[in-house]
Amino acid sequence: MASPVLLEICVDSVEACIAAAEGGADRLELCAGLVEGGTTPSAGTLAFALEKVRIPIVVLVRPRRGDFLYSTVELETMRRDVLAAKSAGASGVAIGALERDGTVARYAVRTLVNAARPMPVVFHRAFDHVLDPLQALQTLVELGIERVLTSGGAATAPEGTERIAELVQAARGRIEILAGGGVRPENVRALVRKTSVSEVHATARELVSSAMEHRPEVPRFDGEPVETWQLHATRAERVRSLRSAL
Repeated sequence: MASPVLLEICVDSVEACIAAAEGGADRLELCAGLVEGGTTPSAGTLAFALEKVRIPIVVLVRPRRGDFLYSTVELETMRRDVLAAKSAGASGVAIGALERDGTVARYAVRTLVNAARPMPVVFHRAFDHVLDPLQALQTLVELGIERVLTSGGAATAPEGTERIAELVQAARGRIEILAGGGVRPENVRALVRKTSVSEVHATARELVSSAMEHRPEVPRFDGEPVETWQLHATRAERVRSLRSAL
């Protein structure tokens, strides 16, 4: 019997899309730069991913790392990225925008929802930065958001189960609560049981060593203190483990 819980895997490459689909993912969230929290993927990545997998792909639309307070130029960039994702054949987009005071940026979200129609729109983990989660949830319902990705305002979803359960109750079927952040095979079943979510979001990645043999001792281009010769890779077997645990 198939699990009633939908498994979404966050991926940042075409290879990751393929691995996640092979492992049994029900849906993908495609982004770039997962190590930065995720940014908008390239047009080429999305087009190729849509060719290679047959499960729904939701595209993250986030122009940069950092906060979720966007300028008018950034908002227009996001609007165009939403239109591009729709034109390419994406199954939805994940967006998020806040005001200075931590409330949902109504104008920005409405602009992006209007651009996305008839695609469904997800409000990503910017939700975990809002001032009042229950009020924000109501605002998102009013703005036509279909789903909210959240860890319950905690470092991981398993640590935020109380808040997630509260959001599920408050949603009353008007909006889907997607639990994500630190979701692993060993904790996903308890997460679902404690919160009553019907969808979970995970990365299913592992750290692998680069195949490069020539490894010069030079600084990384971006100056970040991350090991150049280590890469994150989505593994089909990790997705299968999550699927089995559900």
